[in-house]
Amino acid sequence: MIRINLLPHREAAKKARRERFYVLMLLLFVLAALVVYAVYTVIDSAIDNQNGRNEFLKKEIAVLDKELDEIKRLKEQTQELLARKRVVEDLQRDRGETVYLLGELVKQVPEGVYLKSLKQNGLNVNVTGYAQSNARISALMRNLDASSWLEQPRLIESKAVVLNGRRVNEFGMNFALTRVKPDDGEKKK
Repeated sequence: MIRINLLPHREAAKKARRERFYVLMLLLFVLAALVVYAVYTVIDSAIDNQNGRNEFLKKEIAVLDKELDEIKRLKEQTQELLARKRVVEDLQRDRGETVYLLGELVKQVPEGVYLKSLKQNGLNVNVTGYAQSNARISALMRNLDASSWLEQPRLIESKAVVLNGRRVNEFGMNFALTRVKPDDGEKKK
C-alpha cells in the first residue's frame, strides 16, 4: 500500500479556505460599509428633502397669514363702511320725519288748541300747550290716534291756568311717530 502524505495538501486547502474567508469577510465588510453609506445617504437625502418642504410650507404659511391679515383688515373696513352706510341711510330716512311731524300736527291740531313747546327724542314726541277746554284736548288726542304718521297719544297732565286774563287748560302730552317705509309714505300722501 502506498502511503501519501496529505498533510501539506490539507494545510494548503486550509490556507486557501482561510484566504477565501478573509477575502469574503473583507468583501462583506466593504458591502456592509456600502450598504450603511447608501442607507445614510438615502436618509440624509430624505431629511434634506423634508427640510426643503418644511421651508416651502413655512414660506407659504407666512404668505397665507399675510393674506388672512389683509382679509381681516378688509372685513373690518367693510363693517365700518356698512356702519357708515346704515348711519347715512338712517339720516336719509329720518330727515323728512320733522317735516312730516310738523305737517301732520298742523292738520291734526283742532281750533282752540295752541302748542307751546315740541320736543322730539327719536320717535317719541313731547308736546305742551294750551286749550280752551278739555274737549279740545280730547279732540287732539283722537286726531293724533287717527293719524297715519302719529300714534299712541298719552295725556300726561291737564290743569286749569289763567293766561292773559282768560281761563285755559294747560296740558302735556306724549305721542310717537310712525316710521313709514318709503313706499308707504308715497301711498299715504
